Amino acid sequence: MNVMAIRGLKKSFEENHLFDQVNLDIHQGERIGIVGPNGAGKTTLARIFVNEIEPDQGTISIKGKIGYLKQSIDQEEKIGELRLDANSIDFKREKELGVGAIHVDSENLSGGEKLKLALTKIWSLSPDVLVLDEPTNHLDEKGVNWLIRELHSFHGAVLVISHDRYFLDQTINRILEVEAGKISDYQGNYSAYRIEKQKRYEDQLHHYAVQQKEIKRIEDQLAGLTNWSEKAHRDSTKQDGAKEYYRMKAKKMDRQVKSKRKRLEKELQKNQFKQPEQGKEVHFQFRANDSRGKRVMEAVNAGKCYEERWLFKNSSFYMKHGERIGVIGENGSGKTTLLRILLGLEQLSEGEVWKSPSLKVGYLSQDVHDLPEEKTSIEVLDVATKEEIFQAKSLLASMGIERERTNATIDQLSLGERTKLKLTRLLMNQYDVLILDEPTNHLDLPSREQLEYTLQEFTGSLLIVSHDVYFMEKMCDKLLVFENQKVKRVEHSLSQYRARPKEKSFSASSKKSEEQKMLLENEISALISKISLLLPGDEKIAELDDKLAILLEKKRSL
Repeated sequence: MNVMAIRGLKKSFEENHLFDQVNLDIHQGERIGIVGPNGAGKTTLARIFVNEIEPDQGTISIKGKIGYLKQSIDQEEKIGELRLDANSIDFKREKELGVGAIHVDSENLSGGEKLKLALTKIWSLSPDVLVLDEPTNHLDEKGVNWLIRELHSFHGAVLVISHDRYFLDQTINRILEVEAGKISDYQGNYSAYRIEKQKRYEDQLHHYAVQQKEIKRIEDQLAGLTNWSEKAHRDSTKQDGAKEYYRMKAKKMDRQVKSKRKRLEKELQKNQFKQPEQGKEVHFQFRANDSRGKRVMEAVNAGKCYEERWLFKNSSFYMKHGERIGVIGENGSGKTTLLRILLGLEQLSEGEVWKSPSLKVGYLSQDVHDLPEEKTSIEVLDVATKEEIFQAKSLLASMGIERERTNATIDQLSLGERTKLKLTRLLMNQYDVLILDEPTNHLDLPSREQLEYTLQEFTGSLLIVSHDVYFMEKMCDKLLVFENQKVKRVEHSLSQYRARPKEKSFSASSKKSEEQKMLLENEISALISKISLLLPGDEKIAELDDKLAILLEKKRSL
């Protein structure tokens, strides 16, 4: 069944033409991923779907109710409006996600906790169509796995804007690519889309090359005919008795040239193959100051609480120059708070933290709404000299932001473009340590991959909070882990840490089970001893064997 029909959709913002004459059908049960570079119009498309903004032209008809997750939920909603009533049928979802105990009036929730609340609120509305804009930003592993399960069991249509490669491969079966003013349709998950996109590029490149070869062949023929025509015209003026013959010959060649050129133009209009555009390359280049000693940061017996809620306590750890440390933990465990404490933006409740006095620290916050929306990119970067302006524009261009976009105000930029602008501020300085809070949020895939490559070349220290599994695995070989209200340093990568043997913890019931097992093993040993002392054919053997079988079954059940 068709649940959404888009016809003749067109949208522009001043000189920025996002898409034109879009025609799409969305069917019941489809799982659609919407991908494309930052600023291409993905969020604008979602907002048109949910009737938040009007298209310039075209119509959209929708059957049923839409559940919409905005791209930056922490800025759009109040926490009290997101919470469900404790008697709600969907209150169990909050408990599954670990947010059931959050206080309604709390102002200290993490981005992940707010996102989890927003997701459970959307599910409580029983929508027929889901439109989710970057749903995995800020989500911990538990949240991502929960969302994957819920989408698998959801019966309606789902449209997901995401740059999360793992999540897209797990959830969607169709891709809509928004790029260069048009929307292309692909079947399959993200990996299948990448293969098909490359195939389409190669096919178009082949057809374009064949066409260019044919155009050159015809142009060469036209040039030859034109030369013959010009020669015939010249000859007609030199000949006395045959002027008319040469004049007719020249006119015939003129007609051939015009006819052949007309056929060529008609063929190009009907089957024109444009030269395919390659994806724009994105470049970052961080400059590090390498004049530091060994330890650059250290915390001793550190603790932080809000009112009566302890995030962590009695935590000691350190960071050396050149180390790449990932910070992991569930949503709301205190990861961003710890970064703010290390930056001096918040104070510990107990213990102390030390930083090298001469340390120069660059910080990328996860908040993309902290830029003045009325200013342009150049004004935000606060550059004045010609050299600084040139450097700023070159850096923005290297990250895929067109020069004309640098004159747009911040409120006209996508959240991905805003993240790139904040990264540009870091790029224009030399730092000893980069503290990055969810650096890949909102970034398109080419930008994520290039950022990974560039950070691997950075010679300073890195402290990274991220829920992007691929990114963390590439970047960090050590961890700060939030667990059981404590922060501990771990000398392993994320995959090594996850693969570690789980520590055994014995509850009262498991202790009782262990005691029962020991008693059974004693009884079994005693029975086996008795049986071994009996002679073959003794009637007691069968009786003892039956008892032994019962005891062995009890042991297996434990």
